[in-house]
Amino acid sequence: MNTPNTPQPAGRLAGKIILVSGAASGMGAQHARAICQEGGSAIIADIAHEAGRQLAAELNELHGRKAALYAELDVADHQDWTRAVAAAKEHFGALHGLVNNAGVGSKGSVLESSIEDWKRTIDINLTGNFLGMKAAVPLLRENPTSSIINVSSIAGLVGFKNRAAYSASKWGIQGLTKTSALDLGELGIRVNSIHPGSVNTPLTAGLKRGFGQVPAGRAAEVDEVSPLVIYLLSDESRYVSGANIAIDGGETAGNNLRAFN
Repeated sequence: MNTPNTPQPAGRLAGKIILVSGAASGMGAQHARAICQEGGSAIIADIAHEAGRQLAAELNELHGRKAALYAELDVADHQDWTRAVAAAKEHFGALHGLVNNAGVGSKGSVLESSIEDWKRTIDINLTGNFLGMKAAVPLLRENPTSSIINVSSIAGLVGFKNRAAYSASKWGIQGLTKTSALDLGELGIRVNSIHPGSVNTPLTAGLKRGFGQVPAGRAAEVDEVSPLVIYLLSDESRYVSGANIAIDGGETAGNNLRAFN
């Protein structure tokens, strides 16, 4: 789509190539839109083939350039990750960032959760991040200011009742992030985790939620999370690594339901 006369994109991510898992809908789709809006290009990686291809086509048409590419990706499959990273290299020539956004929810305490549900949740939410980083780092290290963002949850900052597998997977992301920040810093790769609270997405549409514990008094919209992603992908955050950043309307700041008179 690009031609010699095509204007070069401008923005905070101009020229950067970013792979986003779980990008066909919800927060991931908004992150991909924001990346392209800021002059970057997005590899939209997901198992939702039709939605992913449609989003890539929409972004290419909107920006009048090769702004997005769809890649089939089951995050629990290392070969899928290898192919997605290879697609970034083939179509864009580089990779500057990875957003490990894909994830699933699960319910139940250690008594109630099935072993199968535990394994599935860990495979997608935690092992998926490890596999993505393992596949992407060889290409990311070719650039001096690459960035990895692991999307966790406030369930990875505090305990979450009746969410044993989910919370364990999200806490694991925090540990993987901090350790990898130490391991990959000398390669020029920053690694951070973000921890959204309640966000209005298709995944949460059916949940019954109260907001008394949230000082902001509401759930976030997806476009309120993406600005943090853009900052961490950009060179503005080149000295930020190993951080776990809550974006939760103040929910994890303390007990908002206990009043003292």
